[in-house]
Amino acid sequence: MCKVLRVSRSGFYAWARRGESPRACADRELSAEIRQVHEDSRETYGSPRVHAQLRRKGQRCSRKRVARLMRESGIRAKAGRKFRVRTTDSNHDLPVAANLVDRQFRADAPNELWVSDITYIPTGEGWLYLASIVDVFSRRVVGWSMEAHMRTSLVLAALTMALRDRRPDRGIVHHSDRGSQYASMAYHAVLDDHGIVPSMSRAGDCYDNALKESFFHTLKVECVHGRSFATRDQARAAVFDYVETFYNRERLHSALGFMSPDEFEAAHAA
Repeated sequence: MCKVLRVSRSGFYAWARRGESPRACADRELSAEIRQVHEDSRETYGSPRVHAQLRRKGQRCSRKRVARLMRESGIRAKAGRKFRVRTTDSNHDLPVAANLVDRQFRADAPNELWVSDITYIPTGEGWLYLASIVDVFSRRVVGWSMEAHMRTSLVLAALTMALRDRRPDRGIVHHSDRGSQYASMAYHAVLDDHGIVPSMSRAGDCYDNALKESFFHTLKVECVHGRSFATRDQARAAVFDYVETFYNRERLHSALGFMSPDEFEAAHAA
């Protein structure tokens, strides 16, 4: 073997007796920490968030090193897939609000700008529809509702939760698509009662509500894809656990300086 590989026998035996190098030992220990962080994130974190969480724990290491060790260990974030069901019915004669946001998803404090939309989750019993409201300032899910239908009561329940838990001042902007649920008289009556200013995307333009689309993509990749729900109740439990236990409280957001929504709002309040 030494002759074929053109190395000396003495060099081979010296290498065999040398044992693990300090660098290899450090990589092995760091790999174990990386795997633990990845598992704690429900296997959702890629190298940027794993690196950020390690730094928060006091571990000094580069992002490139974390990416290399994850690659060598076969550790990777969950990947998404494309599949779309139409949830927006904008073919109606209901009043449509102006687009006040114009793709500028920025807020200087909580309860200045909310974005809302509907998505779907497949189950063995049929679709489960999820309506949710996200506070743009902290990316926190402030209201949500799940039903087997997409009637106006679905989005009203999410709005009611957000109003009950957040109690925003009058003047907050509520942005959504032009769906009949959000354009309904019942929904606008609640907005008017609380002094909430409606804003709506342009017809057929998903980028006008890009921040909300991004949340749904994250939820699908990290909570839904790769799982099979036999019943709607199973899907409800999984989404509840993801949103309330992980997403709002623990999940790190690069847009928030790798803080969770709850942590970001607490830091702002302090």
